[in-house]
Amino acid sequence: MAQHMDIFDEIDALKNQRNAVILAHYYQDPDIQDLADFIGDSLQLAKAARDTDADVIVFCGVHFMAETAKILNPGRIVLIPDMDAGCSLADAAPGPDVSAWKAAHPNHQLVSYVNCSAEVKAVSDIICTSSNAESVIASIPEDQGILFCPDRNLGAWLQKRSGREMTLWQGTCIVHETFSEKRLVELKVRHPDAEVICHPECEPNLLAHADHIGSTSSLLTYATETSEADTFIVGTEVGIIHQMEKSRPDRTYLPLPGMDESCACNECPHMKRNTLEKIRDCLANLSPRLEMSEDLRVAALAPLERMMSL
Repeated sequence: MAQHMDIFDEIDALKNQRNAVILAHYYQDPDIQDLADFIGDSLQLAKAARDTDADVIVFCGVHFMAETAKILNPGRIVLIPDMDAGCSLADAAPGPDVSAWKAAHPNHQLVSYVNCSAEVKAVSDIICTSSNAESVIASIPEDQGILFCPDRNLGAWLQKRSGREMTLWQGTCIVHETFSEKRLVELKVRHPDAEVICHPECEPNLLAHADHIGSTSSLLTYATETSEADTFIVGTEVGIIHQMEKSRPDRTYLPLPGMDESCACNECPHMKRNTLEKIRDCLANLSPRLEMSEDLRVAALAPLERMMSL
């Protein structure tokens, strides 16, 4: 136990020495969530990255999140504990392919989910997160065609919510696409009073069962503040349950399993690449460091700023 505590002391000392801030997504391991200076979903973390006055930003999330922090903070050092912490959605939409897709639809605006690379952001007209996606779509004139990239499930949900026709890129999240409807129904039978809460990255057949659909922060608020239910079946990455249990330990949160009972398919393997040891080491060495060309940064900044202005 003493050795376990030592690493928290090391990180704290290095953070003070570097004038660093640690940002962590809700999908990080509980220990990382607990040591972070700020925890949130993609929109909350983008705002925190924009507003920080620290010299060093340690982004405990995945690569596109650290890129976003760098885009918003060109003068600050942005570190990611593990540079290989990627994202299946970002990987599903290579920048050159998305650029060609946009060129083939010249009368459309490209709305890109923040879970994409800087190269995709740079060719986008506006960025959205799951928290503000409906507002972003509503901001686009009714007679304007819309391309939505890269998550087909979020895009389909937005089409249903907004009534707008959109051409969807066919990307998915490896976690949200593996949740099992069969397992969900089994949980509902065993817990008939439970409410189902799902992230819109889930497949449509899962969303059809949901009592509440929303961003990670929205799911947290619903399960701990809004709803009167005592039990929730949680259809998103299992890391969020740590915050739910901290906020309302009197309630029960059941993680939705994947199709394969032999794997932890409701855990994002990329998010879980970050560890306490890697956080310590990146602060000690100021590496791995997120860098990008100024031309790319400026191009990617414009659609992010349009999102922030909403």
